[in-house]
Amino acid sequence: RHARAEHDRAKQPALRQTRRGAASSSRDAGANMDDEGKNLNPEIYHTERKREVVDFRGDDGAARPRDALTPGEVFDLIRDVRDPEHEETTLEALRVAREEHITVDEANPRVDVLFTPTIPHCSMATLIGLCLSVKLLRCLPRRFKLRVAIAPGAHASEAEINKQLADKERVAAALENPHLLKVVNKCIAGHAKPEPVFAHDAADADAAAEVRAFDPLAALALADY
Repeated sequence: RHARAEHDRAKQPALRQTRRGAASSSRDAGANMDDEGKNLNPEIYHTERKREVVDFRGDDGAARPRDALTPGEVFDLIRDVRDPEHEETTLEALRVAREEHITVDEANPRVDVLFTPTIPHCSMATLIGLCLSVKLLRCLPRRFKLRVAIAPGAHASEAEINKQLADKERVAAALENPHLLKVVNKCIAGHAKPEPVFAHDAADADAAAEVRAFDPLAALALADY
């Protein structure tokens, strides 16, 4: 009995160490599951501001004809949208939003915006698309039809997410969720500066941007994307 007791006491430290290792492995596994679909250390790119100042009046003081909307102007509207996962970083700095992925058709008023999630299994891709949609629906002239989608080959669930973003009823229902709308508003706020007023919005250089309550149902009814 004495020998058996000595043997059991010798095994206890090893048993405790084994249990600690198992617990640590379990915590690591849980952490890995929590991090799935997240990019904890995204690459951040240098950004430069190259906005062209628009003069609403000619040399004689008369209002100029309406200028065509450009991809650069559309990009200026979304470049400061914050990433839902990394709130201190903009979509421009992460290269999720790029000017070269925006097309504008004035003849058949339409704006197409493609975005590129930082990783192929990004769990925030749908929310990013929703933020871009809301931002542009609030800011673009109403004559434009809008389509926001993931760039081809940029996400493992590209087709499914694009289908969700194209479903106006689903998007409207999502925006009726107060918590989700709060997250979206926080991401698209970007900064405290007023939204830019472009030549196609007003003829008066001193005109202030109109600020009105956002009605997702009304906005989406006008957006045929």
